[in-house]
Amino acid sequence: MINQHPDFKDDPTAPIGVFDSGVGGLSVYLHLKALMPNEHFIYHADTANVPYGDKLGDEILFLTLKAVSQLCQRGCKLIVIACNSASAYALNAVRERCSVPIVGLVPAVKPACHLTHTQKIAVLATQATLNAELLNDVIDDVATPQGIVVYKHFEPMLVPWVENGMPIDSQVVHLLIKQTKQWADMGVDVIVLGCTHYPFFKGFLSSYLQKENLAVHLIDSGLAVAQRVKSLLDLFHMASSTPNTTPMQLYATHLDDDLIATAKKLSGESFIEIIGHHKT
Repeated sequence: MINQHPDFKDDPTAPIGVFDSGVGGLSVYLHLKALMPNEHFIYHADTANVPYGDKLGDEILFLTLKAVSQLCQRGCKLIVIACNSASAYALNAVRERCSVPIVGLVPAVKPACHLTHTQKIAVLATQATLNAELLNDVIDDVATPQGIVVYKHFEPMLVPWVENGMPIDSQVVHLLIKQTKQWADMGVDVIVLGCTHYPFFKGFLSSYLQKENLAVHLIDSGLAVAQRVKSLLDLFHMASSTPNTTPMQLYATHLDDDLIATAKKLSGESFIEIIGHHKT
């Protein structure tokens, strides 16, 4: 059993924990903050082990349990696993062991199936997410019965590119555009951004699609996750009614100046309370 902090007494002002292998989960945090401005957040980035997408399921499970345990010890009232790979391999195990509500992610295949007119959608995600039962069960249960074809693709350089601040002169930009164009030529009209790192290049990719006059929608799970969190807080009467004046706390298992700069850039916050161990 993952135990709560000993001082935790169902306090509505307690923080919400957000966990990802790196800074990608900040895309979910932005939705959470916008929908619940009264809440205080602790963000845990396992940057010593990022990315998770190329790891085996057992390793992802171990790392996720370790991270969630630390968030529980910090007194979090609810925890968001803002990582598709971690959700795919650890969500059920964490829920069985944790004494607070746990919200996980699954790529937005279901809403993509509602949006498509061509019966062709694509999922861009990590290898771990693409191989996991969590995603493939949704494809089998939702897409396949409707005759919707789902194309899947993994580009290993995407997560490191986002972690490094998405330099526009990177070869990753060419690879991303090439894959998007290939899908559009095949008739794909909805692309699911199936990793929390990916919404950060959504604006760039949307501009490319508009410029090339390609009728392709880009969707992710961030808003749906935030709405789920809000509904759970309301259900359990755990929503904070006090305006939050505390900055987001960032804990990283490996912390350096580049990570801090990237976190501030992606979160749009000039000040973040750092509670990790700084590395030089």
